[in-house]
Amino acid sequence: MLRNLLVAVFVTAVAGFTAQWATAAEATPEATVKQAYAATIRSLASTGPKAAPPAWRPPHRDTLLSKSLAALFARDDLYQDESGEMGNIGADPFLSGQDGEVKNLRIVVTGKPEGGRALVTASFQSLGKPVKVAFRMIDEGGAWRIDDIGTGSDSIREALSQPYECGSFMKKPCTR
Repeated sequence: MLRNLLVAVFVTAVAGFTAQWATAAEATPEATVKQAYAATIRSLASTGPKAAPPAWRPPHRDTLLSKSLAALFARDDLYQDESGEMGNIGADPFLSGQDGEVKNLRIVVTGKPEGGRALVTASFQSLGKPVKVAFRMIDEGGAWRIDDIGTGSDSIREALSQPYECGSFMKKPCTR
């Protein structure tokens, strides 16, 4: 009985700490981007069938990305599953390339949070070259979320918004 009570108290404490950590990590725009790069670094370091997923795939997608950007990534994944083809993104948007590494990561708010929006820039070294990635952030439901990666012609939102040849969401089945 006492053991069950202690286990319940421990589980409740851990759950509370985890929830508090997750909320605190999203209290600032740069904290969300730091979480995304932590997931990216874990993904790069793991291989095989149990490899850690990249930041735009579950379970990270729904906690790091805005609802609308998460839906675009989910649609791209569905297209890939249904067609067996590459989706609308051919590179890791967090690396700004197909391969890479993240060394000497520096994340700064470059556009002051205003009106529930902010701009964050991640700078790092990848394969010996400097890389900068811009993140458009949005305050969604009291937590900062990534709403776009890149700007202009490099916008991931723009790439993911392009039409697909087929897919259940296009009402035109894919043939494999």
